Amino acid sequence: MSVIVRQIFMGLLLTFGAVDGAADEAANREPPLCQILGSLELPLLSKEGDVMIGGAFSIHSKIPEPTLSFTEKPTRLTCSSVNLREFRFAQTMIFAIEEINKSDFLLPNVSIGYRVYDNCGSTLSSMRAVMALMNGDELTVGKSCSSQSAVHAIIGESESSSTIVLSRTTGPFQIPVISHSATCECLSNRNEYPSFFRTIASDLHQSRALAQLVKHFGWTWVGAVNSDSEYGNNGMAIFLAAAQEEGVCVAYTEKFHREEPEKLLKVVEVIRKSTARVIVGFLAHVEMNNLLEQLSLHNITGLQFVGVEAWITADSLVTPTSFSVLGGSLGFAVQKANISGLDDFLIKDFWETEFKCKETNGSTMTETQHCKDKNDLIDLINYDDDVAELRYSSNIYKAVYAVAHSLHIILKCFKSQGCDHTVKVTPWQMVECLKQVNFTIKNGDQVWFDSTGAAVARYEVVNWQRGSDDSIQFKPVGYYDASLPPGQKFVLETKAIIWPGEKRELPVSVCSESCHPGTYKVLQKGKPVCCYDCIPCAEGEISNCTDSNDCKKCPEEYWSNQNRDACVLKNVEFLYFTEVMGIILVFFTLFGALLTLIVATIFLRNKDSPLVKANNSELSFLLLFSLTLCFLCSLNFIGQPSEWSCMLRHTAFGITFVLCISCVLGKTIVVLMAFRATLPGRNVMKWFGPAQQRLTVLMFTLIQVLICILWLIMNPPFPFKNMKHYKDKIILECALGSPVGFWVVLGYIGLLAVLCFVLAFLARKLPDNFNEAKFITFSMLIFCAVWITFIPAYVSSPGKFTVAVEIFAILASSYGLLLSIFAPKCFIIVFKPKLNTKKHLMGKMGSN
Repeated sequence: MSVIVRQIFMGLLLTFGAVDGAADEAANREPPLCQILGSLELPLLSKEGDVMIGGAFSIHSKIPEPTLSFTEKPTRLTCSSVNLREFRFAQTMIFAIEEINKSDFLLPNVSIGYRVYDNCGSTLSSMRAVMALMNGDELTVGKSCSSQSAVHAIIGESESSSTIVLSRTTGPFQIPVISHSATCECLSNRNEYPSFFRTIASDLHQSRALAQLVKHFGWTWVGAVNSDSEYGNNGMAIFLAAAQEEGVCVAYTEKFHREEPEKLLKVVEVIRKSTARVIVGFLAHVEMNNLLEQLSLHNITGLQFVGVEAWITADSLVTPTSFSVLGGSLGFAVQKANISGLDDFLIKDFWETEFKCKETNGSTMTETQHCKDKNDLIDLINYDDDVAELRYSSNIYKAVYAVAHSLHIILKCFKSQGCDHTVKVTPWQMVECLKQVNFTIKNGDQVWFDSTGAAVARYEVVNWQRGSDDSIQFKPVGYYDASLPPGQKFVLETKAIIWPGEKRELPVSVCSESCHPGTYKVLQKGKPVCCYDCIPCAEGEISNCTDSNDCKKCPEEYWSNQNRDACVLKNVEFLYFTEVMGIILVFFTLFGALLTLIVATIFLRNKDSPLVKANNSELSFLLLFSLTLCFLCSLNFIGQPSEWSCMLRHTAFGITFVLCISCVLGKTIVVLMAFRATLPGRNVMKWFGPAQQRLTVLMFTLIQVLICILWLIMNPPFPFKNMKHYKDKIILECALGSPVGFWVVLGYIGLLAVLCFVLAFLARKLPDNFNEAKFITFSMLIFCAVWITFIPAYVSSPGKFTVAVEIFAILASSYGLLLSIFAPKCFIIVFKPKLNTKKHLMGKMGSN
């Protein structure tokens, strides 16, 4: 831009700066005058007044690039393509000025004039317009060029790039510039633009609101296209930063300028290839129109556009083919305003003033003037299309009234006395007063400027929809108000939104589908954070929310469910009475106890029989009693372990088995002593009579009792939740407390069993028909085999199977003792009673 301006000035200097000799001589003779070099830049619309307001609008939107040869005077720039929207802006400015001039309150005896220039949508023309606004339209102004500006304030421009040119040029002269639609955040810098104001909010709020809008609908994968200008670049930079904070990823960022068709084609190709279904378009009106044309030409439809106030309600974008591309678009628009009289002025009064025609009234036969000949109506077709919107027009209306209120303060106006005409109005006075204005226009909107010279950020959220008459409508579906508290700024009526393709379903635009509960995100290498893989949580870990970044480990007593989305209590495992294994073990336990009681009953009913007497009935009954206890003690091992059951199960098992083995050992000793007593000269039985037998059994048992008492006192067994063996369940078991105590108890039983086995083995061939030694030997062999096998099985069995192995060992050894020792005797007593006689016993013995 600065290069082009410099070239223009150089061209002007080369053309008019060099004068011939005659001119130099004339200049030496005449007094010097401040004069304009070159041709005057006349306003498009103007009216004189006591105070002048300038206006700069893009009433034409196209201008050819000038050819600068620097050898001849540049030709005058010609503009084309009427921009009716901008023309209405100029008309609105005139309407507001005329309304103020008719008012007897604000400036009762002061008239406001205006000078409206057309910048043709070009920064080059903007420079020419601003120079004309400051200099006026006089060729010479006297000896000095240092005079007050021709205007006291300037309304405009529409685009940020042109407004920047305007504000930078007028800034050193402190001429206030009030824009109605320049939203670039860069203009908020009061150091660079101290005299700039705007009746619209900066893009800082809109850009952040865009990111929030995108995040609200779950669009985490979006494309971004912006105008390659201060407006587009600044706005997009703010959006990208806000999007990153909101967790929104941008698939691509492309920009182009209206004069760069090659870049535009590249942008279209990027859009076509991208997987992003949502496009954020931070584009000026002209760039959006160019993009729309190319997207329609390439038949790229079905994308969700999210737009800004610059184009979202632009009626010029509404074409027969545009809805297929932009249908369903969402964006922020300047709020509508209802300014009474403005719509009539823009339509009816325009035709009357422009073409000197009046509409015929059907009810009255009023005579109308003839229209001017050869009026070109093609450029003015559909002039009143967006008059009903009156969005930016209200901002222009507010800007003019802000200037009027400032003048009211400077000129000390009163309704009765009027204004003080002696006060000289200076631009810097206007700047200071504009900072302080706070008023309400007739439709109820309050007008004031914040510390950056901008208005409060209020936007409507509009949606491109097709009406019942097939017309395209910009339907409000929500609003954004930056002045409200957090959480109340955004209001959306989602159900009222029509999405691309006139669908009701919310479009989806994500790089990766959401990770469901039970999985977590793992970023894909070299891609944005929105691109990830969903990995299931490991066992014992959960994620109970969507798109979790990691999995949480369950507490120690909990485990993850099958879906890995909740922690559930681990299954507690112990040997239940009601499960199949428990029922089987209980059955054999009770059956063994019952069988022992049956044997005891048989022996009791036949206690006087020779067979029972010959087998030491007292020790036999004691052995049967201990076997009953051995069977029943296995019940302590079934069921949920408790503090008492844990202490009882091992001690009861140890004591009852020692009592049992002690009885067997006593019977074995009796057999040996009985044989020794039959030898001549031997009287051994007197040393091992009934009293000694009882004492032996009691002594062996008391030793085990003492060991168990020491075990319980020092470190007793206790209930323990074993969480190490299985990850997904808790084994409720009885910890040994002191492993030494357990193995001492077990070792003592084993020691007595081995001793009994050795003695019985030595007495197995004694000549006695009812010699128990061989049966005891067999029973001890079973007993030792069972418990030797038990040790590795006990150590290696997991969970409840450990308890089952121990119960099996108890039952197997108990059954072995019961059947080996008592089954032959019961068989004779029940089925062979003839053999249960003293004569038979003695006879048999004699025959041997």
